[in-house]
This record gives sequence, structure tokens and C-alpha cells, in this order.
Amino acid sequence: MDKFTELRAKYDTFVYESFSFDSEGFSFLFRTGEYEFRPVWKWRGLPDTPLTRYIVFSIGMVELVSYWKCACPPRVLVKCGALNEEQIRWWKKLYFGGLGEFFYRNGITTDFDSFMSIECDNSDVPRFTDIRSERSGAVIPVGGGKDSIVTLELLSGMRDSSYCFLINPRETTLGCAHTAGFPDERIIAPRRSIDPELLRRNADGWLNGHTPFSAIVAFSAYLAAVVSGARYIALSNESSANEGNVSGSDVNHQYSKSTAFERDFREYCAKWLIAVPEYFSLLRPWTEWRITGEFVKHPKYFPVFKSCNLGSKNDAWCGKCAKCLYVYIMLAGYLDDETLHGIFGKDMLADGTLTDMFDALMFPDLDKPFECVGTREEVNTALAAAVKLREGRKLPVLLERYAQSEHAAPSDISGYFDNDNFVPDELLGLLKC
Repeated sequence: MDKFTELRAKYDTFVYESFSFDSEGFSFLFRTGEYEFRPVWKWRGLPDTPLTRYIVFSIGMVELVSYWKCACPPRVLVKCGALNEEQIRWWKKLYFGGLGEFFYRNGITTDFDSFMSIECDNSDVPRFTDIRSERSGAVIPVGGGKDSIVTLELLSGMRDSSYCFLINPRETTLGCAHTAGFPDERIIAPRRSIDPELLRRNADGWLNGHTPFSAIVAFSAYLAAVVSGARYIALSNESSANEGNVSGSDVNHQYSKSTAFERDFREYCAKWLIAVPEYFSLLRPWTEWRITGEFVKHPKYFPVFKSCNLGSKNDAWCGKCAKCLYVYIMLAGYLDDETLHGIFGKDMLADGTLTDMFDALMFPDLDKPFECVGTREEVNTALAAAVKLREGRKLPVLLERYAQSEHAAPSDISGYFDNDNFVPDELLGLLKC
């Protein structure tokens, strides 16, 4: 019997028991079998209103899947809040799409109908109206990478009425916000903690893997915007977030950054919360190549930004993972070696131990690394530009590998603009100039 089947048989029900809310923040109580999970958010000063409580309940619905996945109980019982049948289908869609990588990497074969059923004690969903007569500015989630920096710069004209949003702020994210000109009073920085019991379950051999974290960002940033009076929630997800990681399948590490999720979330807010603040990704129309070209115009961020997941706890580039290599490649198409070495502390294209990662980023017949990385077309465009930038010089080993490979000739993506986006009309001009 495989681990998935074994755990589901032993732990057949997962319960969203309750959530609590006070002046310090909020927490949740989940149960399965003899185990309890109590994740906590520290977020002072939230007003206790029916709308904020329902958004907090919804954040709990996203948190739920991180704890559910360790045993994957077939039945989920929601004993707090309220959900109707349409919402239950919405949440199942998020979980199933957001767990695609988790299922794939754990060798789990399942389907939408059977992986989970959701029951809720209360289907009488409340209706809400906005108590504010006027909203302005944006809440801008900042992860510390180049994409959110580009959004900060594009929206610099709205800075005085906007807020940076940082979950578990660290030196890098705070540094990006401050470099962009945001004072501390314009930074919303809740702290989210994982219940150690989940880590103990993982250590005991229960299931583990990727969950749709960007959905956590969506609902919590929405809460920040509702409370702060912002008109917009401006994400920094690009067009390439729609591309999957596994050839011939829908498995997408970035599912909750995709246009599909963005559309679903907007519809959920309009129908079950309030339509404004408006959630959208400002960078959706652009490629990663175009975003990188905009980023390099702002060298003040070079010493500050970091987007390495492995090095995030130390605010560093690890220099060994696919994410570091990908960002290095994209920048290599624009920046000289000396500048790149100053950012990363090494020449990543000279590191032959990264050949497998390099090939997975470059060749379409291989699975793309399970990281937030762009398309093969974007990678090949950057590599071709990097070779041209170093014309007449000896190329580092990985760049030479590209130059000598039978790679597809990069197409011209400089004029690409994804019209399947939700950028408000008044901001589209920022992207088309």
C-alpha cells in the first residue's frame, strides 16, 4: 500500500475547527485524527468587522491545504465560517490545481472528484458592502525579487497613497521597500508562523510538498487593501507564469500566479467579498525578458534584491539552485560579468556542476525546474543576448554549451504583449510606453 492510500485510510477526515481573532492577529485550529495544527498570524490593529472576519476565515481556507496535504484525508469538514456549493467547487479547483506539483512529485494518481470532498456546517454566506466612500493607491506585495521591484518603480507615481506588503519581513524585502522610497509607516508586514506539529509530521514520514502559497498572498494582501483603503492590489506575476513544468501535463509550480487563478480570485472577491479593492498583476502583459530589461535600469537595487528560496533565510544567493541560475541567465543578457559577480558573488555560468539545471532551463524536452522561472523561449533569448554581449571573448562553460548546442534559434519576443490581463485601463499606459 502506498503512503497516500495508507494515510488516507487511517486519517479519513480533516477538520477546519475554528479561527480566532483579536488585537494581536488571528490563528486557526485544524484537526486530523489525534493531531492538531494551530498556525498563527501576528497582525496588529486589524478592525474586527464581519468582512475582516470572513477574509480571515478565507485565509484559513488557504492555510488548510498545507496541513491537509500531510495525510490527504478524503473528507474535509469546515465547522466554522460559511460556504455554499459554488464556493466549495471554487476551493476544490484551487486545491487541485495548486497541488499539481505535490501530486506529481509524490507519485500520487488522483482526480478532481475523488481527491477531496468538502462539507461545511453553514451555507448561509453573508453579503458585504464597503464602508469606505473612496479608495486610492495600491497594496504592492514585495517578495524581494526583480519583478516586484519593477512594479514598485512603475507605480512610483502612486507611492504616497500606496503600501508595500511583506509577509514575514526580512532584510531583503524591507531593503527593497525602503530603496523604493517607502517609509515604515507605509509598510504592512504581518508575521505568519507554521505550526511545528506539521514539521514533526513531515519528519515522521508523512507526505510533504509544494502548495499554492501565492493564494495566501492573494487573500492576505486583499485583507491589507480592505483595511488600508487601497484601491488596487498590484501583483508582479508575468505572462510566463502560465507555463507548466512537465511536458504534456497541467502541472504548474506557479499555478496560483497564473492568469487562471487571477481570474478566479477576482471573480471570488466580486461575488463573495467586495469588488474593490481590485486584484491584478501589473506585469502580466510582459515577458520575463522585458521585465529584466526594465529592472536593469534601476541599479540601486542590485545590492539589495534576492530571489533565492534556499538562501532566503540568510538574505543571500545560494549560487547552487535553479532559481539563482535562472536569474543569473536573464541578467547576463543585459549586464557585464563584473556587475553579475558583484551581485551573485560568483560566475554561475562558469560552474559546470550546474549543467543539469542549465539544460532543464534551456531544453523543452526536459521537465522545467520546479521554481518560479520563465519560459524556454525567454531563457534562450537571454542566452543568445549574453553570447552576443561577450562576443570576441572566451565564454564560460555553460554559455559555451549553449553556443555549441542545437538549441532552437530564439525568436523575437521584444514586442510581445499578453492582452489576456486585468491591468486597469488607467495603468496600461505604464506598460505600453
